[in-house]
Amino acid sequence: MNIPSDLKYTKDHEWVKIEGDTALVGITDFAQGELGDIVYVEVETVDETLDIEEVFGTVEAVKTVSDLFLPLSGEIVEFNENLEDEPEKVNSDPYGDGWMIKIKFSDASEIDSLMSADDYKALIGA
Repeated sequence: MNIPSDLKYTKDHEWVKIEGDTALVGITDFAQGELGDIVYVEVETVDETLDIEEVFGTVEAVKTVSDLFLPLSGEIVEFNENLEDEPEKVNSDPYGDGWMIKIKFSDASEIDSLMSADDYKALIGA
């Protein structure tokens, strides 16, 4: 299982890559494996400002639909539009081409509440 050490993680199985005052967000390799074949990613919150842990979208797999939770408070500034035509990128490259949103976070102190790769491994028993 791939759990990059340079990323931060949430208990809801999102990963976060901090880039200055923005962050890329997606779901983890573990999460995509649990969901199975992803057939649709819906994010209708672009240009909205949401609080930490609010639902920013959903991911639909063959067997279930799951909410996506915002890992940091802030404005959703971009959605990975490639996922509209190729949602399977979340399965094949969850930390690369399968990223979901970019947020401009509003409270950098919230980064401290995210998990390290080791903490996330402990959470999922890896």
